[in-house]
Amino acid sequence: MPTPTEPLAPLLGALAADEGLIGELVAAARAASPDVARLPVRETRRHVTLLFAAGLAAFRDPGDAGFAEAEQLGADRAAQGVPIAGLLHGLRAARTRLLEIAVDRGRGAGVPDDVLLRAALDFDRYVGALERHVVDAHHAAERRLARGRRDQRDAVLRALLLGGDPPAGPEELGVFGLRASARYRCVLFDITDPGRAAALEPRLAACGGVFGAVEGRLAGLAPRPPDPARVGSDVLAVVAPPLPLERAAAGYRLCVAALAGADRFARRGLQPALDLAGEIALAAQPELAGLLGDALLGTLDPADGFHRELVSTALSYLDHGQRLDRTAAALHVHPNTVRYRLRALRERAPLPLDDATVLQTLRCWWALHAWLHRPGPAAGR
Repeated sequence: MPTPTEPLAPLLGALAADEGLIGELVAAARAASPDVARLPVRETRRHVTLLFAAGLAAFRDPGDAGFAEAEQLGADRAAQGVPIAGLLHGLRAARTRLLEIAVDRGRGAGVPDDVLLRAALDFDRYVGALERHVVDAHHAAERRLARGRRDQRDAVLRALLLGGDPPAGPEELGVFGLRASARYRCVLFDITDPGRAAALEPRLAACGGVFGAVEGRLAGLAPRPPDPARVGSDVLAVVAPPLPLERAAAGYRLCVAALAGADRFARRGLQPALDLAGEIALAAQPELAGLLGDALLGTLDPADGFHRELVSTALSYLDHGQRLDRTAAALHVHPNTVRYRLRALRERAPLPLDDATVLQTLRCWWALHAWLHRPGPAAGR
């Protein structure tokens, strides 16, 4: 920015000495931006005064063009919740009003139009640079504030779900939409990737509550369960029954066990934790499952494709209420094929697939599942 010509010096001095000028710029900014108008007048006046003084100093001496005031303005407005669009509307309105006043007074003082034009262009370039500093500082402050809010939110969640010291009073809980007198469902996801968690969180807003990272997984407390369609069928999530906040840790422990059980038995989508009571109990005894599978199915070879087909059919048969027609439809085969496979399995293993007690059927189902999904090279073959 070139050094201003001599005819501008009296004009700049007059502008600097005009005590009413700042008030006009403040009024212009507040009239153009409702976001700025919601702030106290003295707050807007403080920043306009600082920016005006910095601009005059830079105009008189281009080497003195600092932008610390602009950066402070951007950071302060972010902390006050003023969006960047509203901030820029106010800033540009004040710039336009200042140019109008300067041009009118310059012409009245006999400053040539070409000098005023060059000064106006220099001023616009300076304001453009100033705006960039305001925007950058605003965005940087928003990121810092968001990180701080996320950290605070996660700390509150961890204290509630892990049973730590009381995280906050009613006022701080209210910041996150939680009420000490309400009941909330714990929701736990099998998502550990922060990027995936951040992408899913906005889709959970409809169920209310608060979500964040707990023990490396996405977790939350919500007054109602999430919409299964928003969660997605590719995600495993478990939801506890509604509990008061002082029992949130019990709901979380239930969800941790339910997530392990659901994962072990290949469940997907949104699952009520209490509906997984059987899976939770069975998943807690992996060694017993292996021994049971060996005892009831020890005559079968996991590397034999036909044997695996027999076990898969029997497992499907139990999963479909011991109905031949439903099992056949699920496997896309004829009911006679299902009947043949079940008979072939009974010839090889002592499994009570029909006319059995509930516990016998459970033991049979558990053995089939454990044998079919056992880890190791045999299962891979």
